[in-house]
Amino acid sequence: MITARDAGLVACRSCASVWPQDQATCGRCGARLQSRDTGSLQRVWAWWAAGVICYIPANATPMLITRTLVTKQDNTIVGGAVEIAKHGDVLIALVVLVASVMIPVGKFLAIAYLALTLRRGTVQSAHGRQVLYEVVDFIGRWSMIDVFVVAILSALVQLSVVASIRPGPAALTFALSVIFTMLSAQSFDSRLIWDEAQLDGPDTPLPDLDTEPAAPRPDQPQGETS
Repeated sequence: MITARDAGLVACRSCASVWPQDQATCGRCGARLQSRDTGSLQRVWAWWAAGVICYIPANATPMLITRTLVTKQDNTIVGGAVEIAKHGDVLIALVVLVASVMIPVGKFLAIAYLALTLRRGTVQSAHGRQVLYEVVDFIGRWSMIDVFVVAILSALVQLSVVASIRPGPAALTFALSVIFTMLSAQSFDSRLIWDEAQLDGPDTPLPDLDTEPAAPRPDQPQGETS
């Protein structure tokens, strides 16, 4: 396996164009070129910890505050999904739970797994971890669905003293948690995965099916297979 660094090349992490290693900036987008980000893991863990810290109050405090003429209701993320399900919109409730609970928790676990395996190793292939990283990096932005819903409802439902919907404190902490998690994923230098794979040694080559069969032993009769 030959990496770009072995070939004297470096890829831009912003636009993915490839340039010679002695070039300081990308000729396409102007970003700084760096073969390996040596401080990548430190930033990954820092943003990851900030995201986890913000995610705790995001689930413990109200996301949506609904006021009517006679009542006031505070709903957390899970509580709001339960209320939606009680009104018969089970599919919407599942979408909220997946986007606001399962995806954020899955991202935390995936990023921690990728960072830990760079130091401790894993039986999973480098290609598998690369795919996992790309999925985490792509799907991260979709966790903002709760924030979008709160923003839309707050703008639409403002009926003076009759009824109003306002964002709760969890809206801010949840948005910060999503942003910090996205920064953590973007700080991860996936090229380190392939460096670690090279240190572990190349994978066992697959047998070549096009090669000719081995010649029979002298003591083996013709037409008999071993």
